[in-house]
Amino acid sequence: MADKKPRSGYFKNGLPYNRTGDGPRDLIVFQGLYFENKPQPILFTRTYKFLTDRYTVYEVLRKPGLPEGYTLENMADDYAELIQAEFKPPVDIIGLSTGGSIAQVFAAKYPDLVRRLVLHSSAYKLSEPAREIQKRIARQGSERNWIGAYAWILDSILPVQQPQRLLLQFVFPLVAWVMGLTDHPMSASDLVITVDAEDRFNFKNHLTDIRVPTLVAAGINDPFYTEALFRATAAGIPGARLALYPNMGHPALGRQFETDVREFLA
Repeated sequence: MADKKPRSGYFKNGLPYNRTGDGPRDLIVFQGLYFENKPQPILFTRTYKFLTDRYTVYEVLRKPGLPEGYTLENMADDYAELIQAEFKPPVDIIGLSTGGSIAQVFAAKYPDLVRRLVLHSSAYKLSEPAREIQKRIARQGSERNWIGAYAWILDSILPVQQPQRLLLQFVFPLVAWVMGLTDHPMSASDLVITVDAEDRFNFKNHLTDIRVPTLVAAGINDPFYTEALFRATAAGIPGARLALYPNMGHPALGRQFETDVREFLA
């Protein structure tokens, strides 16, 4: 983009974003599932800091106030409208978790808007346990039990390495309590609608429609997907690369992940 946007805000079509870096190329992140569709605290926008020497990174969520029955395809259309209006396609795209589900639909439907695609800790469908976890989180939100919702999601992303897990399993309940009291939306509507849309998502039979260069990068111990799902996703997309990391959960992070993403996008 010729003129850089403020560090956070809303695009003209209503999609909220956080911007990091001032690199010469633009990279759009289709963000994962959040309780509320709004610009996020700066603490949550450091995942892709390793790319900001080359890119201006826009982490973009879905529009607030989603109507009932909104689908992942509808959300992909919103991203397409944004990119066509405010960027110079094709652009590089990272789809993180739920955002990766939307990015698959997007890449199949709008290949001319994508230069390269990274599916970051995302596959063609959720695992069955993950579907139940997300529905439970949405139900807790609907009941305005935000402490319980945070507790479920934090427990799901606990590190698999034993020392870190032992430490954080005592810290995370306190974090859930604080965040549940201080950082929650007035309504769980956007959360519930997004969870319902992803619950119905299964892109297995459409993976061959993704014709853009794609990297599937994920941790083997991801609680929302299985190793088999990651492998099948990469195998189903023509020419896709697969990078799996041992002892890594959700989302995959670390130096090797960063190296693989940088090399792929380059």
